[in-house]
Amino acid sequence: MNYLSVVVAASLLLLGCSAVSTMDRTEPLASAAAIEGHMLFLASDELEGRDTGSRGHEIASLYIATQLQALGLQPAGDNGTFFQRVPLRSSRLVPNSARMVLHTADGDQALPYPKAFFSGADPVATESSVSAPLVFVGYGLISEEFGINDYQGLDLDGKIAVMLPGLPEHIPSEEAAHLGRERSRFAAEQGAVGIITIHTPQREAVRPYANSILYLNTPSMRWLDSDGQPGGVQRQLRGGAYVHHEAAEALFAQAETPLSAIFEQLEAKEMPAGFALNISATLSRQSTHEDITSPNVVAVLPGSDPTLRHEYVVLTAHSDHIGMIQDVRSDNRVNNGAMDNAAGVAILLETARMFTELEQAPKRSILFLVVTGEEKGLLGADYYAHNPTRPIENLIANVNMDMPVLLYPFADLIAFGANHSSLGPVVERAAAREGIRLSPDPMPEQAIFTRSDHYTLVRQGIPAVFLMTGFESQDPEQDAAAIWGSFFAKHYHKPTDSIADLTREYGPIRYDFGAIFTQINFNIALDLANDPQRPFWLQESYFHDVIGQPHTQQAVLEAAN
Repeated sequence: MNYLSVVVAASLLLLGCSAVSTMDRTEPLASAAAIEGHMLFLASDELEGRDTGSRGHEIASLYIATQLQALGLQPAGDNGTFFQRVPLRSSRLVPNSARMVLHTADGDQALPYPKAFFSGADPVATESSVSAPLVFVGYGLISEEFGINDYQGLDLDGKIAVMLPGLPEHIPSEEAAHLGRERSRFAAEQGAVGIITIHTPQREAVRPYANSILYLNTPSMRWLDSDGQPGGVQRQLRGGAYVHHEAAEALFAQAETPLSAIFEQLEAKEMPAGFALNISATLSRQSTHEDITSPNVVAVLPGSDPTLRHEYVVLTAHSDHIGMIQDVRSDNRVNNGAMDNAAGVAILLETARMFTELEQAPKRSILFLVVTGEEKGLLGADYYAHNPTRPIENLIANVNMDMPVLLYPFADLIAFGANHSSLGPVVERAAAREGIRLSPDPMPEQAIFTRSDHYTLVRQGIPAVFLMTGFESQDPEQDAAAIWGSFFAKHYHKPTDSIADLTREYGPIRYDFGAIFTQINFNIALDLANDPQRPFWLQESYFHDVIGQPHTQQAVLEAAN
C-alpha cells in the first residue's frame, strides 16, 4: 500500500461480534491454512522484497500464475499466457545536474541545489531545459463542480506555472485528492511549459523539506506506451522544481503581492488568486533512463450466462513491494511485505480457489488481476487500465485487496469508495453474512480511496471498492486501533513487516480472520457476478459526472429499463 501518511483515530467503541455459523452453508469455505501457505512463500526472504523489476518479483509472479493455472483458470494475459508484461522506464537524476536560475531586472540569480530547490528526473528526455516567464496560479486547480478555476484571467501559454502544494480544505478529501492528481494536466491544457511548486510553512509543519531531499537519489518509474513513451506524462511540461518557502520569496520579488501575503491567506483558509510574477526562470536537468519490464498476472473464470459471460468482475491485488534496504549495517535488510501485500495476494488466490469449486460458474466472468508496480505509483494497474486484455467497457466492477492487517480478530471492515456507487449495499450484505459490519472511513482526510490500484480503474469509469480491516476487535482485551496504528508506525515499509517479526510482537498471525476476509471477498464478487444489473455510480457522487464513463451509465439505464 502506498500511503504517504496515516492518522489513526484515537478512540473507537469495541463491538462484540461473532462469525456466522457455517452449518447451513453450501458454497466453498475459505481455508486459513491455504492463506498461511501463500503468505509464507510470498513474504519469504528468498524473494528479497519483491521489488518491481527484480528477480524476486519475477519469482513471485511465476508462483501466482502457476497457482491460478493449477486451479484450472484460463490465461488472460498477452499471447495466451497468464502474464501481461508491463514496459517500464526507470529514471534517475544525474547528480548535481539540476539548475534553476531566476532572470530579474537586477540580473540572474541561481538558486542553490538542493538547499533551495530540488527536481526529479525527466522520464521523457535525458537532457531537458526550459526558459519562460513565471505565473502564480494558486493551487493550480480547475473544477466546475466546486466553482474553482485558478487559471481564470491568466495567460499561461509558454509560461511556467508556480503553484502551491496541498489542497483547499473546503473540498471533500477524496474529491480533492482526485483533483490534485490532475494538476499537471490542468497546467498543460492551459499552455504551461513547466511547473514550480512552493514548499509552504504549512507543509513544513507536516512534512519538513529536509525529509524530502533524503530521497533525491531514488529512481522514479513510468510505464511506456506502444511508442515507447512514458504514459500519463504531460510531455510539453519540460521543467519542474520544488522550492523551499524561504528561497521562494525571490520568485515574488517583483510581483504585485509578496509571498508572505500568500502564506497569510493560507493561514486564513483563503484561496489565493493568481497573477504574473514579472520575472522569468530557466529550469534544466540531466537524467538517465533504464527500460525494464515487470509482469502483471491475469487469469479468468468464464461465466456461465451466454450474454453476461462477456462482462467481468475484476478482483485485484498488488504483488510487488519495496525490495531491500540499502543500509549494510543491518542484518535484517529484506522488506518482506507480509501484510503489504502478501496478505492481499493470498486472499485473492484463495478467493480464486473458492470460485473454481462452485458447482456452476457465476453468470458473469471473474477476472483475477495481480499487478506490479503499485509501490512505484500504481503503475501495473494503470498500464492495465490503459491496455486491458478484455474490453474496458466490459469490466463492470473492481474489488481491491491491499494490505489487510491480519493481526487481530477484526469485527468491522472499512470499504473505501462504497459511498460512491451501488457497490455499498453489496459489500455490506457480504460482510454481514460473516458477522462483520461496515464502519465509516475513520480517516477521511487521508483520501485513501485514491491511493491504491483500484483507483486507476475508477478513472476509467469502473465502480470500485477497496477493503481494509477495521479498527474494532472481537477480543475485548485487544485495542484494534492501537494495533493498527502500531503496525503503521513501526512496521509499514520496513523489514519488520515479516511474519516472524509481527508474530513476535503481536502473537500469531490471524490467518483464520484472513479466511473470513476471503469469504467476504468471495461473497461480494459472487453477488456482483450474478446480479442482472451492472453496478453504477450514485447520482449524488462526485465521480458520477466527473469520471463516470458513458458506456457504464448507458448500461445502467438499459438494465433499469
